[in-house]
Amino acid sequence: MISLVNISKTFNRGALKALSGISLEAKSGELFGLIGPDGAGKTTLFRILTTLMLPDSGDALINGLDIKKDVTTIRSKLGYMPGRFSLYQDLTVDENLKFFATLFGTTVRENYAQIRDIYIQLEPFKNRRAGKLSGGMKQKLALCCALIHRPDILLLDEPTTGVDAISRKEFWEMLARLKADGITIMVSTPYMDEANLCDTIALIDQGRILSIDTPGNIVRNYPRPLYAFKAKNLYRLQQDLRLHENIHSCFAFGEYLHVSFRDESAVSLPVMAKWLEENGHQEIILKNQTPVIEDCFIDLLKH
Repeated sequence: MISLVNISKTFNRGALKALSGISLEAKSGELFGLIGPDGAGKTTLFRILTTLMLPDSGDALINGLDIKKDVTTIRSKLGYMPGRFSLYQDLTVDENLKFFATLFGTTVRENYAQIRDIYIQLEPFKNRRAGKLSGGMKQKLALCCALIHRPDILLLDEPTTGVDAISRKEFWEMLARLKADGITIMVSTPYMDEANLCDTIALIDQGRILSIDTPGNIVRNYPRPLYAFKAKNLYRLQQDLRLHENIHSCFAFGEYLHVSFRDESAVSLPVMAKWLEENGHQEIILKNQTPVIEDCFIDLLKH
């Protein structure tokens, strides 16, 4: 279990507040997602959890162990995969695995069952230098190295950033299997679509938690009806809508704009369609839209 209470951290003599009063709890055996854009504070939080950095204030416990007092014990129970590929690029796949196993006083043979399902995909490249692997294979090797000592908790800092779509899917399938084995996983990502693959998520921005709940509950709590608008000139459509007095939010989402109103009773889709036609828009499509995590995140940012 991971428990954080009122964790804060500033840099540059307090000029930059990376974390501001972060409190959360990841239960044992849970896949917990930390969802937010670059600069939200995700990496700083992971560095604190891995005992690489101390918070300015607050308390953090890893399976009941204090990150300030029980550093050595905590490190033996954690598997950490940083955002950047940090293995030895001049060593082969097998040499990297043997090295990291040795650091924890174990062997690859002793813990092979822990990484078997992942290593099967790496085995054809076991004699290839890590620096020559593809992005997806590098991530699989990094995950193997993080698991080689059988940790209780796995911390993954943006593990799928810059990885192709197929490798991203495979990676999350691997995390689901690890969770089924009882490993507690905390993963950070800037990809909102990955939030739905977690049991619980925390939406974070500028060092503050905006919301913590299951993905389904966060979507269900979206506070107002949402619509999808489309026209021939999407950019001009967005500019005109943002000038409308009753528009609460309007942002691009693929080939549509996601739109919500300040006063739902004062407008309707037929009225908006007529207004857009009068303003010279063509090929207009207006429809109801089910909110997704990204809609919820943007709405929370507005408040």
